[in-house]
Amino acid sequence: MFFFKRDEQLETLGNSILEATWNEFSTLARNQIAVTWIVYDPPVPVNTGGALTPDAFWNHPVRGFTYRGVETIYPASVVKLFYLLAIHEWLEKGMTQTNAELERAMRDMIVDSSNDATSLIVDVLTGTTSGPELPPGPFETWKQQRNIVNRYLQSLKWEELKTVNVCQKTWGDGPYGRERAFYGQLLENRNMLNTNAIARLLHAIVGGVAVSATRSQEMMNLIERSLNPEELPKDVEEDQVTGFLGGSLPQTAKIWSKAGWTSSVLHDAAYIEIPDKRPYLLVVFTEGKANAKSREILPFVSQQFRSAVCNMD
Repeated sequence: MFFFKRDEQLETLGNSILEATWNEFSTLARNQIAVTWIVYDPPVPVNTGGALTPDAFWNHPVRGFTYRGVETIYPASVVKLFYLLAIHEWLEKGMTQTNAELERAMRDMIVDSSNDATSLIVDVLTGTTSGPELPPGPFETWKQQRNIVNRYLQSLKWEELKTVNVCQKTWGDGPYGRERAFYGQLLENRNMLNTNAIARLLHAIVGGVAVSATRSQEMMNLIERSLNPEELPKDVEEDQVTGFLGGSLPQTAKIWSKAGWTSSVLHDAAYIEIPDKRPYLLVVFTEGKANAKSREILPFVSQQFRSAVCNMD
């Protein structure tokens, strides 16, 4: 059961886009891409500043398409959206207090995709810190605390979150000490997400029902990206537009997004508005070392979905 309804038009369009993508990129196997696409038909229930109550919003039907949307995949930095949600929930409930350093870390985690900033956010959320390996007793306590975001996500009772794992920091060189032990011998405890879960979280944020209308808007402000080439980050490691879903959009479009990449995955999750067309949400995950190096696949896919939306009556 999905939070969106599947229909024939989007199934046909989505499948033809995937076929075009496989024809274009010989390195991309059929099990190396996952997609979730939501189209907002009028009346549009999103980006309204939270005009609908949560009940009204979740009962408002939306159409969607998904391919391998339930498959759990290593999310890289897209997981930071879930830490952003959690820290806003903690602040809203008074479980932690805001300060200048926390605000700076929240911004840098999303805008620049800083792993160091994410480390602080995870420490604040869980009351844990990184460091040397721990004796068994204290390590069990530490692990229990580190799973608090997973327990929060399960409390939301979203079907899409049943199989996810959100408990690890994001790394440049990788984990050491207790962090490495927490990953498990075969990295079996690493973060895992699916594109449907990410789409539902973005849907909630854009709908103004993630934590609260005000906090949803604060999250929206952080994930908004400029498409003006002169305003893009000069550091390629901080540029989440070029080579991603925003890479093929016209400057007249608007995009709110969070990308993630490593040497073996390249992902993006975006909500997109094009003047006088239906807004839409698109989450695309790709796997494989050759595909992770490509800065053509995601813009190509994005262009195909944009064309499909622009041709809708």
